[in-house]
Amino acid sequence: MKKNWLVLVLGALLIFFGVTWTLQGIDVMKGSAMSGVTLWAVVGPIVALVGLVVLGVGIARRRRVGR
Repeated sequence: MKKNWLVLVLGALLIFFGVTWTLQGIDVMKGSAMSGVTLWAVVGPIVALVGLVVLGVGIARRRRVGR
């Protein structure tokens, strides 16, 4: 059960960083070396998508254990 919280937190962090990197890559969030760099505009959504999958797995585990 404790590992499930780790999965949920990891998924949420991946989503957060993925969205942040995407916004920096498309130059919405300015002020860093990552701003306006296409690499981050590509890597960010991939990381966010992985985060959604990890979060979905954590939620599915939580529901399965709760039954």
